[in-house]
Amino acid sequence: MKTTVSAFLGALALGVSFAGMASAADTSVCLITKTDTNPFFVKMKEGATAKAEELGVTLKAYAGKIDGDSESQVAAIETCIADGAKGILITASDTKGIVPAVQKARDAGLLVIALDTPLEPIDAADSTFATDNLLAGELIGKWAAATLGDKAKDARIAFLNLTPSQPSVDVLRNQGFMKGFGIDVKDINKIGDEDDARIVGHDVTNGNEEGGRAAMENLLQKDPSINVVHTINEPAAAGAYEALKAVGREKDVLLVSVDGGCPGVKNVAEGVIGATSQQYPLAMAALGVEAVKKFADSGEKPKPTEGKTFFDTGVTLVTDKPVSGVESIDTKQGLDKCWG
Repeated sequence: MKTTVSAFLGALALGVSFAGMASAADTSVCLITKTDTNPFFVKMKEGATAKAEELGVTLKAYAGKIDGDSESQVAAIETCIADGAKGILITASDTKGIVPAVQKARDAGLLVIALDTPLEPIDAADSTFATDNLLAGELIGKWAAATLGDKAKDARIAFLNLTPSQPSVDVLRNQGFMKGFGIDVKDINKIGDEDDARIVGHDVTNGNEEGGRAAMENLLQKDPSINVVHTINEPAAAGAYEALKAVGREKDVLLVSVDGGCPGVKNVAEGVIGATSQQYPLAMAALGVEAVKKFADSGEKPKPTEGKTFFDTGVTLVTDKPVSGVESIDTKQGLDKCWG
C-alpha cells in the first residue's frame, strides 16, 4: 500500500506507530485507542501487534492525547481511510460523537470493530468485541453489597466515573454496579437520575490516577462519611486510594473497580482495592485483528455471541475475600490471567 506524504505526516502528528510499511497486497489494520499511556490500552496494542505479526498484517496504531480526546480519533480515522486500510479497531472516547466518522469509514469499505467500548448505537460499528461491562459492574456491586451485609442498607456510596459525555462503557459499569448493589437504576442508559439516598454523588476522573485523586477529594468534601467507592478503572482507583489515605480513611472504605490488569490485581492483593472485574484486552485486540484479516480475505464479518449484541470476550471477579453467591478467583489466579 502506498502511503501519501500528507497522510504520513498527518499520522506522525497523531503519534502513530507503524509496524512496517505495507505493500499493495498487504492487509492493513488501524488500532485507535483512547490513550497510549493507560496500561489497558498498552496491553491492547501488544495483543494487536503480536497477532498482526503472526498473520502478516500491517498494524498502524493511533491514540488520543488523553481519555476524551475524540478529535485525534476522528483524525486517525480519516488517515486510515486515506491509507486504504481494510479495517479499524477503535476504543472510542466519545461513543456518540465518533459515529459520523465511523460511518464514513464503513462507507469507504472498511470493517469497523469497536473494542471494549460500544458505540451509540451499538450497530454504528460492524461489530463490537468487548467485556460485558454491565456484568463487570454488577459483579463488583454484588460483591460490595455481600461484603457489607446488613450495613449495605446504610452505605454512603461515591461514584468515580469517566468523562462528562458518559461514554457507553462508563454508563454500563456504573449502572451494573448499582444493579448488583441493589439500587434502582431508573433509566439504565443514563448516569445520575437515581434517587437512592445512599448515593453521595458522582465525579469524573478521565480514567487516570490524578483524576481519581481529585474526584475522591471532591466527594469527600461533600460527605466525609463515604464508605463505598465505585471506580471506572484501576488507575482511577489508585488515585482514590491516595486521597483516602491522605485523610486516614484508606482502611475503612470499600473500594471496587474494573480492569483486572496486573498492577490492579496487585492492588487487590495488597488491600488497596477490595475486588475488581478482570477484562482481557490482549485477546480482545488479537481477535479484532483476526476478524479484519478474515474480512479482507473473504468479506465475512464477525458475528456476536449468541444472545448478545456483541462478541463477549469474558469477565471474571478477582478478590481475596470471596463472598457467597458471587463466583470469583483469587489474586494468584488473577495475576496468572491478567489481561491475557
